[in-house]
Amino acid sequence: MDLAKPHMDVGLFTNRRDEQLHFWQQTIGLEYDHMGKLGGGMQQLRHHMNGSILKVNHARDPLPPAPPSGIARVRIARPGLAEPRELADPDGNRVLLAPPGHEGVVGIAIELAVNNRDAHDRFWRHAMQFDSPAPGVYVCGDTRVMIVEERKVERCDDWRARGWRYTTVQIRDCVAEHAGVLARGGEEGRPPMLLGDTVRYSFVRDPDGNFIELSQRASLVGHL
Repeated sequence: MDLAKPHMDVGLFTNRRDEQLHFWQQTIGLEYDHMGKLGGGMQQLRHHMNGSILKVNHARDPLPPAPPSGIARVRIARPGLAEPRELADPDGNRVLLAPPGHEGVVGIAIELAVNNRDAHDRFWRHAMQFDSPAPGVYVCGDTRVMIVEERKVERCDDWRARGWRYTTVQIRDCVAEHAGVLARGGEEGRPPMLLGDTVRYSFVRDPDGNFIELSQRASLVGHL
């Protein structure tokens, strides 16, 4: 996969804008970048996270009830910590702050609960073309995807629901990478779409149905 930046991003949806901004900016200490409009009463409040972006997507209208995604927790490397510190945001999304290098994480890690480890191993190594330095660990630049437990994960077809909902891989050619993931056995979430002159993006899904955005962002690659 031809990456446009060596970090994955992660997104959540919430109805609690002010509480979430206070938590991520004041408690976690992330730097606010800017707000983008998604349409349909949705605003995306973007924050810097060790080269990755945290996307706090605020919905004006109540979000639909839905089972949690397979994203169990997000780890963030934080200089100055002597030991890991576990927290939860106002919606209960789990976060782990840890010293840089703890279990190999120097940027962020996205921890997954999965129905079947073997199916995810095939997906992340073959369909997504991520390297795997250890069993259940897959790398995208300096971001790690880590399988942390095998348990029942319910499939959710609505990616705009409360909680951790999707990850983003920034690539140079959305159309080509989307077709490549499907050809290698990945499942389509949404076909490539164009958002003004900002981004061309699509969604694919992992074996449990979690959404992964493939994003060709003009600010990174210079063209759409």
